[in-house]
Amino acid sequence: MREYTVTEESSLKNFTDAHDAQASFAFRALLKRRDIRVNGKKTGEDVSLRAGDRVQYFLSPAEEGRTAFTILYEDEDVVVVDKESGVNSEAVFEALSKAGACYFLHRLDRNTEGVMIFAKTRAAADELLLAFRERRAEKHYLALVKGRFAERHAVLHAYLKKDAAASRVRVSMRREGEPITTEYRVLKEGEGVSLLDITLHTGKTHQIRAHLAYLGHPVLGDTKYGEKALNERLHLTRQRLLAKRLCFTGLKGLARLNGKEFCSHKSMDL
Repeated sequence: MREYTVTEESSLKNFTDAHDAQASFAFRALLKRRDIRVNGKKTGEDVSLRAGDRVQYFLSPAEEGRTAFTILYEDEDVVVVDKESGVNSEAVFEALSKAGACYFLHRLDRNTEGVMIFAKTRAAADELLLAFRERRAEKHYLALVKGRFAERHAVLHAYLKKDAAASRVRVSMRREGEPITTEYRVLKEGEGVSLLDITLHTGKTHQIRAHLAYLGHPVLGDTKYGEKALNERLHLTRQRLLAKRLCFTGLKGLARLNGKEFCSHKSMDL
C-alpha cells in the first residue's frame, strides 16, 4: 500500500500522475477495482482532492514492480534517467526526491520516453539551467512520423504560440509567439512512414510534435496533434517519440560532463 497526503487542490488523476509513477501506470485499473481510497473510502472515480486529504493506493505485485525509469548515470551532483512512456516527469522527480535533494530542470511529455537529467545540488541546478537557456545542451530525439520527406535533412524555422484554453500549442510562419528551430535527418523510410533523428535547437512545449504535424508529418501515435484514423489503424495510443541522447558543452563546475553523451537504452525502428 502507498499513502500520500494532499497539499493542494487537485483531481485524483493529476495528483496520481505527479506523485506515483506505478499508480499512474495502473490508474484506470485501480479505479475499476476500486483499489484507491480517499480518506479511507474506496473510489472508482476521478474525484476532486483538497489539501489534507489522505490518498492510498493498493497495487498488485505486478503493478508495484513495473519500472517507471532506470538510472543511466549518477554522481554527487546529477542523476540521469531513462524515463518510460506513460510516466509523468513530475512522478520521476517525486521518486528521486525521496532519496535526497533533487532539482527539476526540464521535462518530457508523459508519453515521450527517454533521457532526463536532474540536479542533486543547487549549484549544479543553476549551471545546468544556464546551459539549457544558452542552448549548450544538445538534445537528440528519434521519431516515427507519417509520410516521406522531399529533403532528407533540413533545419526548419517557425513560430509557436501557446493556447492555454485548449492545452496545446499552434505552429505557423506568422510572427506570433516564440521562434522555434527544429532540425531533422531522415534515417529510414518505410511504406508511408519515416524514422527521423531530430535535433531540438529550441525546447518549447510540444515543439517536435506540433512542428511536425504543421508540416504534415505528425508523430505516429500522437493523440493530440496526430491523425486519429491513422493511429487507430496502427493501434497506437502513445506517440512514438524518444529522447535518445543528451550532451552538454561549456560547463565549468561540472566540466567532467562536457562532451559526455547520455544515451537512452531504448531504440526505435520502422
